Amino acid sequence: MMRLAEVFAGIGDPLRMAKFFAEIFTPAEIDDLVLRWRLLEMLHDGTSQRDIASELGISLCKITRGSKVLRSGDSVTASILKNKIGDI
Repeated sequence: MMRLAEVFAGIGDPLRMAKFFAEIFTPAEIDDLVLRWRLLEMLHDGTSQRDIASELGISLCKITRGSKVLRSGDSVTASILKNKIGDI
């Protein structure tokens, strides 16, 4: 996993990253990543879990996992969302 993280970290251009994602992930895998990021954004913005489930058509279990990630004291995801790094 560290090698892949190094590769991701080394790609500084969003367009190049999107092309790389398209090359190594299936469209369904990309859709899943986009959905997971959207639910994390919505949780961070204060949208209720039930509203997220309804809007995105996903289970409360998946949303609860995202909520736990954001509540974690050392969450990179929460830090990124809090600092609004980039327009992802």
